[in-house]
Amino acid sequence: MTRISLSGKVVLVVGASTGIGRRFAERAAEAGATVAITARRATLLNEIAAVQTGRGRRCSAHPADATNAAAAQQVVDDVIDLHGRIDLVLLNAGGAPALDLTALAAQDITEYMRTNYDVAVNYLVPVLRHMRERGSGIVAHTNSLAGWYGIPLQGPYSAAKAALRVLFDTYRIEYAKSGIRFVSIYPGFVRTESTVGDGMAAPGEIDEDAAAAHMIRAVVTGRESYSFPWSTAALVGFGRIMPARARNAILGRMPRGE
Repeated sequence: MTRISLSGKVVLVVGASTGIGRRFAERAAEAGATVAITARRATLLNEIAAVQTGRGRRCSAHPADATNAAAAQQVVDDVIDLHGRIDLVLLNAGGAPALDLTALAAQDITEYMRTNYDVAVNYLVPVLRHMRERGSGIVAHTNSLAGWYGIPLQGPYSAAKAALRVLFDTYRIEYAKSGIRFVSIYPGFVRTESTVGDGMAAPGEIDEDAAAAHMIRAVVTGRESYSFPWSTAALVGFGRIMPARARNAILGRMPRGE
C-alpha cells in the first residue's frame, strides 16, 4: 500500500461541526491540508475555521443541510470555486440514538435511514463527478462495525450503514479504472457529545481523538477497509462467521445500558 501525504491536499469533511468529524478536520489541517468543513450549525463551523486560520492553516466553513441534495451540490461547487479542487472527501454525517424498533413508526425508521444514507449520497455523487473529471481522488466514508449485521437498539442505523457498505463495494467495481480510491472506515463505539447518556452499552469504547487518529491512518495508508479498535473489530469479525441463530442469541443478551 502506498502511503500518501495530506500536505497540500484539499479535504472536504462532511459532518465536521462536532465529534470525530471535527477532530478529523483538525488533524487534517495540522497535517498541512486545506480543509473545507460542512454541517448544519454555522456557528460551530465558523468557530472551528477561525481557530484553524488563527493558527496559520487554511480552513473554510460551508454550512448546509446535508439532507438537501441541492444544498450539498452547492457546497461542492463552492469548495471547488474557492480552493480549485477536492482531493479527499470524508462523508461523516449521520448517527442515531439508541432506538427500540418495537416502539418506532415507519416514518421514524425511514427518517433515520435518510439522515445516515441520503446525506452521504447527496455529497458522494457531485464529488465523484468532479473527481472523475480530474481522474483522481479519495472518497472516505465513516461507516460502522454496526453495519455488518443487526445490532440491538441500532436497527435503522445498522441498516443504513449496511446499505452504504454495499454501495461503496459497487462503486469500487464500477470506478475501478477511474483513478478514484474508496475507503470504508468501520469504527466501534466512540464516545462523543451525542453518545453520552444515550442509553446504550458501549463495550470497548474509545474517545473521539483516538478515533480521528485511526481515521487519518486509514486514509493515508491506502487501505480500502479499516476497522477499529482491534478488540471490537475482532469480536465483530468472529460474529460474521458464526451461524446467524447463535449470533442473534448472543446479541439478544447484550446489556442495553441504563
